[in-house]
Amino acid sequence: MNFQGYRRPNGKAGVRNHVLVIPSVVCSQGAAEAITRNVKGAVYLPNVFGCAQVGNDREQTKRTLVGFGTNPNVFAVLVVGNGCENLPAKEVAEAIAPSGKRVEFIEIQEVGGTKKTIAKGKRIVKEMLADAAALPREPIPLSEIILATECGGSDYSSGLASNPALGAASDFLVEAGGTVILSETTELIGAEHLLARRARTGEIGKQVLDLIAWWEKEAIATGQDIRGANPAPGNIAGGITTIEEKSLGCIYKGGTKILEEVIKYAFPPTKKGLILMDTPGHDIDQLTGMMAGGAQITVFTTGRGTPTGSPIAPVIKITGNAETARKMKDNIDLNVNQVLQGKETVKDAGKRVFDEMIAVASGKITKAEKLGQRDFCIFKIGLNF
Repeated sequence: MNFQGYRRPNGKAGVRNHVLVIPSVVCSQGAAEAITRNVKGAVYLPNVFGCAQVGNDREQTKRTLVGFGTNPNVFAVLVVGNGCENLPAKEVAEAIAPSGKRVEFIEIQEVGGTKKTIAKGKRIVKEMLADAAALPREPIPLSEIILATECGGSDYSSGLASNPALGAASDFLVEAGGTVILSETTELIGAEHLLARRARTGEIGKQVLDLIAWWEKEAIATGQDIRGANPAPGNIAGGITTIEEKSLGCIYKGGTKILEEVIKYAFPPTKKGLILMDTPGHDIDQLTGMMAGGAQITVFTTGRGTPTGSPIAPVIKITGNAETARKMKDNIDLNVNQVLQGKETVKDAGKRVFDEMIAVASGKITKAEKLGQRDFCIFKIGLNF
């Protein structure tokens, strides 16, 4: 089974064809945004880091920015720096270059100010967009899809309808040879033993349990109880009573297949099938990590309604709450409330989600894309110095 996508020089395949402008540091974010303003097909990342970071924190910021640049949904990249930051634009561009796509960098201090940088950046981006427009879609096997799964604004319907439906769709994709990323480590608390039992090896199962133990230990070290943040007030108002109850619903998104690998934040999967990426539970942090890891498309389940989107990838929003589907119809792509009404099986709802995913991968625009919702936030792990 195929979708209609874009083939890249390194052989990977994308579902979108963006020209991406990456500010290597927060100081150049304004110029990057101005370069892409009102230019259809060009997007930028609202990056607020890139300076005063050291060690693993700097490495994670670089890995995430480079991961967006190399994501197959991106046709070409312009990196915009200021000129004195400790994550130089040149370093980011050089790390993207092995992907084979066109990548250039400019620095505000070198070009001679913001206005000149914006003018030069626009000239480069317009050239890239002209080249991107000449690249046609072509049939590409579904086995090349990396699907990011996510849930947010969860309520009673999430664990009963939308997450199980997404899980069924995840199983369909794995059976087609594709890859599914499950994330939100902190929202697996209380259900981690169920996922660990499905691991390909005992070592992978141990990695799952170790992740949960690490997050709990880090939370305790701050003097806080992680259960003070989860479930969120909205989750509780929506009928979820404990983090364990939320986790038992959350884990459905990954389907029923064997867990093949555990990877760190913003790293690409090295195996096909079901993968666990270690991320926080925060929606935008985890979405950013999965896109940096190479996911081309996201299915996002929500009970109460979440408008989240990505700068470079389509985010399909589904709900099992009929009232949310009615009230937030400009945000919701698919309603699977029929599962709760007993009018549709989970598997049939999952087939609808799967079919929608193929249609979106082939060019159908999601509600988040129509709204221009382009959220980006790197998971920060250290202090600024």
